[in-house]
Amino acid sequence: MSITSIVVETHILIEILVIIRVILRPHREPTSRLAWIVVIATVPVAGILAYLLLGEVNIGRRRVARMQRVLARLPRYKAPHDECDHPSLPQVPERYTHLFRVGKSISTFEAAGGNQARLLPDSNAVIDEMVRDIDAARKHVHLLFYIWLPDNNGCKVVEALKRAAARGVKCRAMADGLGSRLMIRSAHWREMSQAGVDVAIALPIGNPLKRMLIGRIDLRNHRKIVVIDGHITYCGSQNCSDAEFRIKAKFAPWVDAVVRFEGPIAHQNQYLFISDWMTYFDEDLTDLLENTVPSFEHGLPAQVIGTGPTVRNSAMPEMFTALIHTARKELVITTPYYVPNEPLQEALCATAYRGVDTRIIFPAHNDSRFVAAASRSYYRELLEAGVKIYEYSGGLLHAKTLTFDGDITLIGSANMDRRSFDLNYENNILYYDPKMTAAVRERQEQYLAAATEVTLEDIDGWSMTRRFWNNSVAMLGPVL
Repeated sequence: MSITSIVVETHILIEILVIIRVILRPHREPTSRLAWIVVIATVPVAGILAYLLLGEVNIGRRRVARMQRVLARLPRYKAPHDECDHPSLPQVPERYTHLFRVGKSISTFEAAGGNQARLLPDSNAVIDEMVRDIDAARKHVHLLFYIWLPDNNGCKVVEALKRAAARGVKCRAMADGLGSRLMIRSAHWREMSQAGVDVAIALPIGNPLKRMLIGRIDLRNHRKIVVIDGHITYCGSQNCSDAEFRIKAKFAPWVDAVVRFEGPIAHQNQYLFISDWMTYFDEDLTDLLENTVPSFEHGLPAQVIGTGPTVRNSAMPEMFTALIHTARKELVITTPYYVPNEPLQEALCATAYRGVDTRIIFPAHNDSRFVAAASRSYYRELLEAGVKIYEYSGGLLHAKTLTFDGDITLIGSANMDRRSFDLNYENNILYYDPKMTAAVRERQEQYLAAATEVTLEDIDGWSMTRRFWNNSVAMLGPVL
């Protein structure tokens, strides 16, 4: 037998073994399995390597084991109203209680009542408010960002942490190893540590070649969490950076939405932060989770929903689809990245078909041409169902918001794409409150005022080349 025959037969055997692995892999949609089988079978060598590097959601066995040990050590979350085995949700109408049950099934948190909330006006105001809260902190400050840049706003937070540490406040700062690499490699990171701020890197990359061998390299901690003194927290889409986002300046400004919360909901974000912190920093913070957080009379009920590759499979799209199916009059969504799975796309179409005023606002110019192309491949089906699509032209609309019927809001870090569904650690807050939902709806109306509606006539005017590109890129969705 010739060497060539041996090589070919060995390659075919490896292909068969990898395809068997694809078929046996749990929690994968049939379309994703089929797409990977096609890639492996038709692209010699590269298809196998692509699957081994990018085909499985794996952060590494050691990290998973450590995270499981950390979670096992954390005390059971106890909501302020948790006085019986099956407590009723605080101030949530019966027609919405199932949504918070879905949320509890993901993060184990009950809805916590007695919270105050305020939607902040813009990106600079968010950073200035955070700095004021850090300057007023008495006990501890906890921060976690996917992207933390050494720019004007990023350095404002750095200096505030150093001031807090100097007066004896315990400061802990964590940043994603890839998204915040510029800050982590900068002098500011070292100076924070020297000033007494404990710093940690979430999902550090280390040696890229070694990282690829022990776990998927593009799994990221996309969360944006700030907890101050255990009773103040922030939730939204904004990273710790200037709106000008100079690393991608041609798409600027980044347009974000962030809510400042005060009350028991901060305790739930504290759980998420501490679970991440103890996974990467050898420090036991479980005593902080034994503290109670005072509630406000007539405060709104809210619930933290934390998802990620080590949380229940498909948790985030399940939350989105539950919210979409519950809408009866109006549904408004903003998301910069839209690469849905089939249930999410079908839920949006079904909601429009049953007469709900369904509107989605995307950025007109996306920082990812691949995501933009994939997103637009879904436009025709949405429009034919009656979904109204708008493209915002006042910058890169980065806000991730969902409101419906003037009552319910979901806000946070999760996009409506495969990365947020399967690959990223995300944090969102779900709340019921007509007043605060009205505030977010007013912000969404501002986005609509700066957006252009996309019609079926516009889609019909696209060239064959553009439609071919959009649909071809969308085919990669199940693979990635």
